Amino acid sequence: MPAFIEGQPVLIVIDIQGGNNDDSGDSGIPYMGDRDRLLDNAEKLVGAARQNGIPLVFIQEVHRPDHVDFGRELDGSEDVHCVDGVPSTAIHHRVRPQEGEYHIVKRRYSAFFGTDLEILLKGLKADTLILCGELTDVCVHYTFVDGHQHDYYMRVVEDCVGGSTYARHEASLDAMEYLQTGARCSTADVIAAFDRLKKAA
Repeated sequence: MPAFIEGQPVLIVIDIQGGNNDDSGDSGIPYMGDRDRLLDNAEKLVGAARQNGIPLVFIQEVHRPDHVDFGRELDGSEDVHCVDGVPSTAIHHRVRPQEGEYHIVKRRYSAFFGTDLEILLKGLKADTLILCGELTDVCVHYTFVDGHQHDYYMRVVEDCVGGSTYARHEASLDAMEYLQTGARCSTADVIAAFDRLKKAA
């Protein structure tokens, strides 16, 4: 079984949006709740990555105001969401990228689909991708699967992701662990690993 972090890690912060609003209730997307926990842990992870020199990539879902790029995305449980120019579409103020950090806008669920994420990861010489963010059962899960299929070591921070429901959240975490044994980890696990990497450098 591979080490928790193999080679170069990258922390990918997926769709933690809402602008300056801590309440995601008007997002148009069902949510399981307990977002304060996610935001608290996301702040810790982002801070630890910055402190230890771990590359950060912030992913943001954005759709055009005329809805032309939603495709089949509104055929299920989701309403219109993440529209360009709407304040709640902005990356959450508690985890916004700083100058020199990477920010990728996407139109679909997976951060790999129709973006330059793969080019960026190759440039960063990434080996292990550590995912946190929203939604566990949609954008996080689909990004995990695509990363797995691109042969990255994948990790998902289970106390720093939130799903559309608790049942879907847990099912998706289980499915990700099925693909890569040891994929599920905690905020504390990741911070400790980042600290060890810096000490070993």
